[in-house]
Amino acid sequence: MHGETDQGQGCRVPGKPPAALIAYWKAELPGLFPPGASWQALTGGRTNALWRVSGGERALVVKLYRAAAETPLFANDPDAEKASLAALAGTGLAPDLVAAAISPAGRSLVYRHVDGHPWTVEDDPEPVATALARLHAQPAPAALPRLPLGPARLRAKACDIAESLGAEGGRLAALMPGSDPASPPAQRAFLHGDATAANTLATSSGPVFIDWQCPACGDPADDLALFLSPAMQIVSGNPALTPAQVAQFLASYAETAQDGGETVARYRAFAPLYHARMAAYALWRAARGDAAYRPAAAAEIARLTEAG
Repeated sequence: MHGETDQGQGCRVPGKPPAALIAYWKAELPGLFPPGASWQALTGGRTNALWRVSGGERALVVKLYRAAAETPLFANDPDAEKASLAALAGTGLAPDLVAAAISPAGRSLVYRHVDGHPWTVEDDPEPVATALARLHAQPAPAALPRLPLGPARLRAKACDIAESLGAEGGRLAALMPGSDPASPPAQRAFLHGDATAANTLATSSGPVFIDWQCPACGDPADDLALFLSPAMQIVSGNPALTPAQVAQFLASYAETAQDGGETVARYRAFAPLYHARMAAYALWRAARGDAAYRPAAAAEIARLTEAG
């Protein structure tokens, strides 16, 4: 999870861009990267390094992918991000892709900078729900991974991560529901895969989703669960959403999406498993030194207990 923002959120700062990266893009796109262009680190990234480049005809964002940055829940696939941005050109749902390449400094992607701010609880959740409904109606690129459907895969992932956490994971596993819920069958859709508040820019023309390195073709309820996740709201710099905000978001999605009512019903049925999976992930991140995920895990476990 990232956030293309100039304000830090407890995320690592990429620092000065590698000279090889600057030289590569200046040679490849001299009109967009003129001499004297300013490279400003964007401090929202938790996985990859990003810089805002000013001085050309329009501000750009340059992403440099970090190797071995995948986690048990989120991929880091440059090809999938390129395919997603290309597929969404003109929709307003994603930044405009400029170029992608294997530079001497590593895999890199360039897109047009989006003027906006990461979504906060002071913003209206309904436009985000509407934007996700629009995304889920778009044709998914054929290259995206096809995720399994149904509740069993949520339980399996939660248990897999929990098993690596020792006693803490055992306590979490004990909170999980004893059986998988019945629900309306899902039709696979184009998923962002990390549709958190930090990756949702509030702009004058509506929400724009950034950081597309883990998209997929799967259950649209997965994207709803990520945005509504207490843990993901907290690491995005927000409090967990209130029940009223959650209900407002779900009602808007149900009214907008073609099968929104079924997707919302499925999200509600799977909610304990979504909370268990995210709690396991947050504990996994906390165990590896990311302090922001400790309170995030506690909030997710509290919601799991309520949902169960």
